[in-house]
Amino acid sequence: MGYSSVFESSVTGATEISSMNDVIKKLTAEQALDVVKRLNEKGGEIGEAVLAEATNLLTAVNVETTADEVFFVLDSIEVQDCWDRSGRSRHGYTEPSEAAVELVEEELQPFYDQAARYRELGMAEQETTYCMGVILGIYRYEHESKSVFREWCSDVPTECAGYLLDTWRERNQGTARTQAMDEFIQRRCPKWAKFLVK
Repeated sequence: MGYSSVFESSVTGATEISSMNDVIKKLTAEQALDVVKRLNEKGGEIGEAVLAEATNLLTAVNVETTADEVFFVLDSIEVQDCWDRSGRSRHGYTEPSEAAVELVEEELQPFYDQAARYRELGMAEQETTYCMGVILGIYRYEHESKSVFREWCSDVPTECAGYLLDTWRERNQGTARTQAMDEFIQRRCPKWAKFLVK
């Protein structure tokens, strides 16, 4: 085999790998989930590798990253969205304040759902860390956002954080995690401590 044959073979191999990576990048979220489920169903080393990666992903919870994500989604709500939802409709009249609550709750629902998934998986430490991040993100939104929409939902962030915290507390009564949560709120969300710390 000559030099050119070896070169062509390595180029072909690199092109195939690049092409496979392109295929993976082009999958929709639903297709990617289907691939992961199929690989897991194969069992053996492949199934174990899929389970290990899923576990690694779920256990890598970071308070700051979660807070940034929450802040970003809330800060992205436009006041126009609130105005579009408020007013008369065939279902009656919606006050702008009601529309604001709906918008904030809709944006926070995926975070509430993720916290519930941690609970369902028995991952109490990750659930606690994740809830800390969500609460911090909501707190930062209330105190740092320059959004015009934030003015329309002045009490909503505190109520949403309180809802998440109450739900979390029901599952964590009498644990060291409750004390850690209270300390976290006092340290990182001091203006909410009198409302949220029990």
